[in-house]
Amino acid sequence: MAAVLEDLPAVPDRMARARALHWGLAGLLVLACIASLETGATGVSLSGVATRLVQGVELTRTERVVLYDIRLPRLAMGLLVGAALAVSGAVMQGLFRNPLADPGLVGVGAGAGLGAILAIVLGAALPGWLLGLTGNQLTPFAAFLGGWASTLLLYRVSTRQGRTSVATMLLAGIALGALAGAVSGILVYVADDRQLRDLTFWGLGSLAGASWIKVLAAGPLILLALGAAFALGRGLNGLALGEATAAHIGIDVQRMKSVAILAVAAATGAAVAVSGGIGFIGIVVPHLLRLASGPDHRTLLPNAALLGATLLILADVIARVAIAPAELPIGIVTAILGAPVFLWILLKRRGLVAP
Repeated sequence: MAAVLEDLPAVPDRMARARALHWGLAGLLVLACIASLETGATGVSLSGVATRLVQGVELTRTERVVLYDIRLPRLAMGLLVGAALAVSGAVMQGLFRNPLADPGLVGVGAGAGLGAILAIVLGAALPGWLLGLTGNQLTPFAAFLGGWASTLLLYRVSTRQGRTSVATMLLAGIALGALAGAVSGILVYVADDRQLRDLTFWGLGSLAGASWIKVLAAGPLILLALGAAFALGRGLNGLALGEATAAHIGIDVQRMKSVAILAVAAATGAAVAVSGGIGFIGIVVPHLLRLASGPDHRTLLPNAALLGATLLILADVIARVAIAPAELPIGIVTAILGAPVFLWILLKRRGLVAP
C-alpha cells in the first residue's frame, strides 16, 4: 500500500509544468545571486572584479573584503534563510492542510523573539564567562534556544499517548505566542533607548550582520532540516487525503508529524536566529507555487526552496539600493511585497475575488 501514491496517474501537463518551473526558478536564482554580488554601497562590482581576475590583475584589499567577507557571506545567508522559511511554510501548510499556515504555528517565532529580547535587555547581567563564550553571537544563540524551547514545549503539550494533535498545537501555539508577547512587552518596557533600538532592528530582520561564522553555524542545521523536509513529500501528499487514509496507504502519520515539526523548528529557528524576524516568505511562496504547478509536495518543496531563496535575495538587493547608502531592514521589504499577496489569498478564499 505504501506505493499507492507513486502509482497514481500523473497529470502530464502539470508534471511538465512543475519541471519547467523548477529549471526556470533555478535560472532566476542564478540571476538574483549575480545581482546580489553586483550591488552595494561601494563602487566594487562583480563584473569589475571578474574583469580584473581575467586580466590577471591583483584585487585591491577593498575589493577582497567587500566581495569575500561581506557580499558572499550575505548571499550565502540569504540562500539559506530564504529556502528555510519557504520550505518550512510549505511543510506547515501541508501538515495543517491550510494554505495560510506558516512556521510561526509551531512557536518558533514567539520563542526566538523572546530569546532575542532576553539577550538584548538582560545580556549585560550575565556572568562574564558566559559572555566570553558567546561573544557578539549572544542574541542569535539566545534566539535559537528560545525557538527550540518553545517548539519542544508546544510539541509536548499537543502530544498525548504518542499522538500529536495539530488542532491542539494550533491553539497551544496561539496561547504560547500571547504569553511570549506579554513577557516580551515587560522586557521592552524596562529597556533603555539603545536596547529599544536594537530590539526594533532585530524584529524587522536583516542580512546586514552576515558573516562566515553565522553561515557555518546555521548552514549545516538548515541543510539537514531541508533534507528531512524534502523526504516528507509523499507523506504530505497522503496527509492531504486525511490522516486515516494516509495511515491506510502505509504512511506512518505520527512519525511524519514529528519529523515535520522538528525539521521546521530547526530550519526556522536557525534562520530567525541569524536574520531576525522576516515575514511573509513562508506564507506567500508555497501558495504561489501551488497556483503555478499544483499541490504535489514532491515538486513543491524543492521549488519552494528555490523561490524562497530568490525572493529573499531580491528583497535584500532592494533593501540595499532603495535608500542607498543607508539600508532598509529586509523585513520591511518582504512585508511591502508580501502583504498585498497575502491579502489577495484571504480574499480569494472568501470568494471575494476571481480565482
